Amino acid sequence: MDLATVFCPNPDCPARGQTGQGNIGLHSRQEQRLICQQCRKTFTATKGTAFYRLRTPTETVSLVLTLLAHGCPLQAIVVAFGFDERTVAAWFTRAGKQAQAVQEHLVEQPRALGQVQADEIRVKQQGKISWMALAMTVGTRLWLAGEVSEQRDLGLVRRLLARVRRCATRVPLLVCTDGFRAYPRAIREAFRDPLPTGKPGRPHLRPWKNLRIAQVVKHYVQRRVVSVERRILAGRAAQVEKLRRRSQGGAGVLNTSYIERLNATFRERLASLTRRGRALARKRSTLEYGMYLIGAVYNFCTAHESLRVAAVVSQPAVDRTPAMAARITTHCWSVCELLSFHVPPPRWMPPTRRGRRSRTLQRVIARWCL
Repeated sequence: MDLATVFCPNPDCPARGQTGQGNIGLHSRQEQRLICQQCRKTFTATKGTAFYRLRTPTETVSLVLTLLAHGCPLQAIVVAFGFDERTVAAWFTRAGKQAQAVQEHLVEQPRALGQVQADEIRVKQQGKISWMALAMTVGTRLWLAGEVSEQRDLGLVRRLLARVRRCATRVPLLVCTDGFRAYPRAIREAFRDPLPTGKPGRPHLRPWKNLRIAQVVKHYVQRRVVSVERRILAGRAAQVEKLRRRSQGGAGVLNTSYIERLNATFRERLASLTRRGRALARKRSTLEYGMYLIGAVYNFCTAHESLRVAAVVSQPAVDRTPAMAARITTHCWSVCELLSFHVPPPRWMPPTRRGRRSRTLQRVIARWCL
């Protein structure tokens, strides 16, 4: 184990979340326990991961969760491996929480997105209907965010686009959706910044100058598409077409096929999203954990055929995942690597109190906060 890549997980330690500082030592090789020289607390190597305090071997848990993340029914895993259904469900919850932490830490960071597509999936729960909203960037096929709600309304779209806003930088951006009426207002509200005026009170919010909004509306007759209407709600047609060509390539037209294909992947791999199926989700948390697990596996562990780099004279072809295309990682992760990734906590901040700080506290601040 490389101790330079390990950080202290103690929330009260000034060195928490910082790597390569020389404060981590080996406490017990047999028990795989480490020690922080700053706070003198010991912890295991699996602290803060999905494998923490599990008695089942890591390889077995990874195999079970890999099957779940690719659509294998829970009952089949119970029969094949002999585990209790509640045990597998608990592992699924752990994996969902870990995937959510990895998604928020690595993916929800500002970057140039180019074109973003968003859509909703109708979900059958036990005794009610819910909605799952998803968003992705077209150029790298990266799944950006998702939200689950019992209502398909403005609130659901606002929460989704608030997460997309965390992933975006102020460069030309095209947001393409279907004809749902809540999208134009929610997009304009999400992508705007305060305009400083130098006067007291709340500043005015100004939408992004380079924001482009488009909608693709499909008209149906007897459940068949008879026509497709393309609307440009913000920006000129030439600007929208330029962003579309940059993210999709030269050929083609404005569409929402990329997010619809991602919806199909989620329906294939999450049993409660399958059409005309019997696996109904009882709790909203089950949908959320499943969404994050499948989305993280899609981003980090699944090579996308359209992202494959063709072979050249001296180098072979390279398969890439959406995270590799977005330059978040440099290789295709395994599910075990995803579930064992250590998400660092926020950096320690010195306590705010009146009076002069002691010399000991000043040394700690100089060591870990500067």
